[in-house]
Amino acid sequence: MGGFFHSVFALVSLIILIYFLLINAFYLLFTVLSLFGIFRYRQLTTFVNFREVFRLPLVKPISIIAPAHNEENTIVESVKALLSLEYPLFEVVVVNDGSSDQTLEKLMMFFQLQKTRRVFRKAVETKPIKGIYVSSLDSRLIVVDKVNGKKADALNAGLNVSKYPLFCAVDSDSLLEKDALLKIVRPFLEDPEKTVAAGGIIRLSNGCLVESGHVVRIKMPASFLARFQIIEYLRAFLGGRIGLSMLKSLLVISGAFGLFRKDIVLQCGGYRAGTVGEDMDLIVRMRKFLHEKKIPFRICFIPDPICWTEAPESMRLLSRQRNRWHRGLIETLLHNRRLFLNPRYGSTGLLAMPFYAVFEMLGPLVELLGYGTFVACLFSKLVNFPFAVMFFFVAIVLGTIHSLMALLLEEYSSHRYPHLKDILIITVFGVMENFLYRQVLSLVRAKAAFDFLAGKKEWGAMRRKGFALGQVNQ
Repeated sequence: MGGFFHSVFALVSLIILIYFLLINAFYLLFTVLSLFGIFRYRQLTTFVNFREVFRLPLVKPISIIAPAHNEENTIVESVKALLSLEYPLFEVVVVNDGSSDQTLEKLMMFFQLQKTRRVFRKAVETKPIKGIYVSSLDSRLIVVDKVNGKKADALNAGLNVSKYPLFCAVDSDSLLEKDALLKIVRPFLEDPEKTVAAGGIIRLSNGCLVESGHVVRIKMPASFLARFQIIEYLRAFLGGRIGLSMLKSLLVISGAFGLFRKDIVLQCGGYRAGTVGEDMDLIVRMRKFLHEKKIPFRICFIPDPICWTEAPESMRLLSRQRNRWHRGLIETLLHNRRLFLNPRYGSTGLLAMPFYAVFEMLGPLVELLGYGTFVACLFSKLVNFPFAVMFFFVAIVLGTIHSLMALLLEEYSSHRYPHLKDILIITVFGVMENFLYRQVLSLVRAKAAFDFLAGKKEWGAMRRKGFALGQVNQ
């Protein structure tokens, strides 16, 4: 019997090692592709003045849609930032999704909103709209007040009310840099027929100095949790999404900042109500629709249009956020499971869906199993030191290398952290995250899988400190 258990244990150990080797091989591939992608992008934009976009006749106007629910601490600064963006023609549609705080009141007071009888076509079903307001200070600002229906429903209401052919979905608690629209619209100018969606990079505003709705000074946050998330975001966007985009396998355009062709989104039925992962769900359904209609398309990630957002600085809020993200991932993959390994859907079915299912959805469970096996190797009679050493190397050392390569990509692509001290801090936290932080988040995501099976649909409130409150570390 002992020999049987030893054989099973050895087999499990081998499977875990192969799994970790494969996932790190994919991450290395994405990072290498990202390097080439950034290099090519820099070559294309070296001699481009993005403000020349103002003079191009093909530039299409953009509707910025910003859902807001209980965002009284950040809403005014965020809207001010949106209205100050550099772009030829755009409107800002803020959707107050049944806020129970002073979100609407602050908007009405600061921007002098006036109720209007604006007529719109109800292209997608939403919760009832209670009123539509226009700012008397800036007619580009439209505020929609509606019954709470959660984020996907609020975005659909914004789609109904908006009037332009491109729409930019942003979080109302985020800040876009002034030239963000000029940069993210580039693929729609290069290939207007095929380009249906583009995403920009999300960076953390924690610790930064914000004035008049813009980040004017970048500094390290005091919070250790926020510092860990800086390297996470760099790894996810620069070390992952550029590579996936080059492989035509990008399944996520961040809900905090993405630009879309409105006609295609409406043909897909808009955002799917009730989902907690509306951003990924929309991209997967768009890919499904376009493959089935045999319409050539392009969904891409652009490395330098920047959106600043405030990351959670407490473990409770961070756990709530990551739980929702992972439930949204599982829900999207299962809802669109017919695409899995289906050659009809090209790289979406043969590469993107399997990768996200095997390495993103199942990753936390396999990772925890690996840590458990690692501990068992060290403290049981089934000691397997070769496995322990290999697992440590693959899970910890390669993970650290991947994080540091993402930091190098950041330095090469935009160099947003000019001080050596900041680079050293990020490097240290890129190493430290492999000891406890990463394991805790694996537990959080594993719990999310069980919460999904239990039918949990909660969004989870994310209270922000606000850009004017505690966002500056002198």
